[in-house]
Amino acid sequence: MAPSSTISDIVGAPLQLVWFLYDVAAETSTPTLFLIAVSAAGLAFGLIYIVLHIVAPKPRLPYPSEKTYITTNPDGTISKPRPLPCWYDRWHAESRLKEQSSSSTTASYPTIPAGFPVPDFGTVEPAEVEISVVIPAYNEADRLNPTLEEMVAYLDEHFGRPAISGPGSRPTSKGTGTPKPHRNVFKDASAHKRQHPPSGYEILLINDGSTDRTVDVALDFSRQHNLHDILRIVTLEKNRGKGGGVTHGLRHVRGEYAVFADADGASRFGDLGKLIEGCEDVVDGSNRGVAIGSRAHLVGSEAVVKRSAVRNFLMRSFHFVLMILTPPATSRIRDTQCGFKLFSRAALPHIVPYMHTEGWIFDIEMLMLAESAPATPVLASDGSVIGTSYGIKVAEVPIGWHEVGGSKMNLVKDSVKMAIGLAVLRASWMLGVYRRRLA
Repeated sequence: MAPSSTISDIVGAPLQLVWFLYDVAAETSTPTLFLIAVSAAGLAFGLIYIVLHIVAPKPRLPYPSEKTYITTNPDGTISKPRPLPCWYDRWHAESRLKEQSSSSTTASYPTIPAGFPVPDFGTVEPAEVEISVVIPAYNEADRLNPTLEEMVAYLDEHFGRPAISGPGSRPTSKGTGTPKPHRNVFKDASAHKRQHPPSGYEILLINDGSTDRTVDVALDFSRQHNLHDILRIVTLEKNRGKGGGVTHGLRHVRGEYAVFADADGASRFGDLGKLIEGCEDVVDGSNRGVAIGSRAHLVGSEAVVKRSAVRNFLMRSFHFVLMILTPPATSRIRDTQCGFKLFSRAALPHIVPYMHTEGWIFDIEMLMLAESAPATPVLASDGSVIGTSYGIKVAEVPIGWHEVGGSKMNLVKDSVKMAIGLAVLRASWMLGVYRRRLA
């Protein structure tokens, strides 16, 4: 009879607690109950806030060596570490000065009426090349060469190379062949009225603490294709994850456009032109725009159907969680995880400085930051301000994609981590643990 008695005690204890609470509530006045409920909610909020401060990711500062890059010299030797240009450092310093100054933020738009609410939209130094490509790489020696082959062939054909390249040099003309024209119709054409408009491209390979021959493979490729000072290799002393590598690379791009692409070459790099057009279709009055590659159109195709049932289930489950936990514009995006995303240069200061996540879900934080970006003026055809527009628009562009072996993602383990990370990320932004502020 002892086991039966134990089960009865286990079941009866919660019931006794419920009846006890009911009796207390019945004997307590309504104002007192309200006060208790508010106190309990405040305590719960405080505990959640403290826990988030403890568990929410906090990116580390870069080491001095991570602010340098190496490349190949024309004679085939490896260069000494060179200072890595960094728009972020200058932007950060200027933003700190603005915080301490009471000067108006509407100087760039003299037609803004007095008292018209236009928040500071941030500025970034002019581009030096037309396109910057960031490749996060961790132990990618076996998959890197085909990716670089496709990438360089496309960039040479459509953008050309600088006639002169060296530390701190500015591209002056198209180099190899005659690049095919592509759309370049930013709504504010001031960037293209300069005496020396940006041309050419650069590739930043962010070596995320690789232990294989990733760097050697990249250097050999640079020698064979004469990519001296075009292919720049930045090595992180300690592994930061894909998000940390991408964020670090985007802080140092010199391009009018900045795109990051996975090292495995799963996304068809020839669709870069589609991303540029998509970005230019959605840019606002300050030339802020984002375009992301999307594989959503492939759902139901052979490329997806052939995946394992577990992989497809986890993909749909994660998308369902995403719709629940993200703000409206981000929740409507059908493919947030494709590793092929492009940003206009003007959009970078509203996204990159405020990144926290360095794991697999960093893409989602980027999209959330774009959606929550501060207002920018809406301009009429004569340049006058007729309103404001909040957020940076994101164009979701269908691209070619194929499965590539050698993925470092553990399906079940990493999927659970992504779901937990997404919940922590969303709660941190909602409760103010993460904020748009200068560190």
